Amino acid sequence: MASVNSHLKAAKKQSAMIEKTIARLKKCRFDTIATSGIYSGDFAAAYAQGSIIEPSFLSSAQHFADSKQMEAALSYQMPAWAYSRIANPTIFYLEQTLSLLESYGMEENASCCVCASGMAAICSAIEPLLVPNKAGDPINFVSSSQVYGGTFMQFTTRQQEQGKKVRFVAPSENIETWAQQIDQHTRFVFIEVPSNPNLSVCDIKALAALAHKHHIPLLVDATVATPALLRPLSLGADIVIHSLSKSIGASGMAIGGALISRKNIIAHYLENSQREDFASYVKLWPNRDNGPCLAPLQASLILNDLRTLRMRMASLSHHTLTVAQFLAQHKKVESVYYPGLASHQGHELAREMFGLVDSSVKAYGHLLSFTVKGGKRAAMAVLDRLELIWRATDLGRIKSVATIPSISTHQQQGDEGRALSSIEDGLIRLSVGNEHPADIIADLSQALS
Repeated sequence: MASVNSHLKAAKKQSAMIEKTIARLKKCRFDTIATSGIYSGDFAAAYAQGSIIEPSFLSSAQHFADSKQMEAALSYQMPAWAYSRIANPTIFYLEQTLSLLESYGMEENASCCVCASGMAAICSAIEPLLVPNKAGDPINFVSSSQVYGGTFMQFTTRQQEQGKKVRFVAPSENIETWAQQIDQHTRFVFIEVPSNPNLSVCDIKALAALAHKHHIPLLVDATVATPALLRPLSLGADIVIHSLSKSIGASGMAIGGALISRKNIIAHYLENSQREDFASYVKLWPNRDNGPCLAPLQASLILNDLRTLRMRMASLSHHTLTVAQFLAQHKKVESVYYPGLASHQGHELAREMFGLVDSSVKAYGHLLSFTVKGGKRAAMAVLDRLELIWRATDLGRIKSVATIPSISTHQQQGDEGRALSSIEDGLIRLSVGNEHPADIIADLSQALS
């Protein structure tokens, strides 16, 4: 039977190999990191029989050489995966790659915890920040009023059930209005950039500075942008959230979510050990007990989609701008929401923050929304006439998909909630895919006519 020290020595050797790979990748370009990831040739030779592609470890549990190794692994004295609810090698490859992409261009590293869905990632991120203190003081948090419908309901219903109060602010409001909503009981500020479905843009730098002035973190849901166009950590955010089911996992074959945190997030009410590596803390402690883990097979599918992220976002952004320009001049379209249009309220701010990574090209993503003259009934008629574009509640697909948020993704908010979020009944959300933009435009043209 091997000693504990021998197991720890072997684990230290593996950790050194990982650190060496991370240091090498920090010098590489975005596409190289997305394609190669943390999975190196050395790692493949030592642990995966030389497989070029990351293996999918579909087993739910890990065999241990002896009881000492088991004890050391389960007490987190050494890296291991033990049980796939806690960790798994395939999950590890995805988490490390996402961490590197989200911290791309920064000297410091980030940490990642992937989850079973984007909503699981949001819950995993906010719940440790909303733990009541011993005095039982009231807890609140501040959020942009324009967020995904599931996020809105999580904030207004599920957290309200637990006595936590959300304070909404319109994303277009000035920084003083945001500041007025923060007090000594506020735990964090949450924004979605760009928002779904309004495509609103918040000033990440300004809001990060405001949050840090009050010693609380800024959380940014950057699902629609992806790290190929926007990296909030580099602008001062503490935690970034993605629905991996969307733009990153463009094939539409997997559901997943991720939270990525910078080291030493700003959160005065957390223990030092929690702030130092928040994502790892969430992964190894709360999520170990709550169980919102991502399945290894899903991780494999997302990893394969991730490899082409930059080129996809470049192509889709170009297509979407072309489609947005067509809709903006169509006589039956009342308004178009897309940050790439000069007419968009947040265009100048978007120009400052967005851009295709490793390039001087300005790119604004694959999502747009537009309202049809005639309101909800007219919008439903247009949606029903679409032939090439799919009718579905998804977004970020390689195929074009459209929906009407007021009857689908944001239906549960009710009239009052949608009014608060500025979601019009006749709004159509269009996720532009990789079909030729001329064919997408032709389908929209016949539907609108």
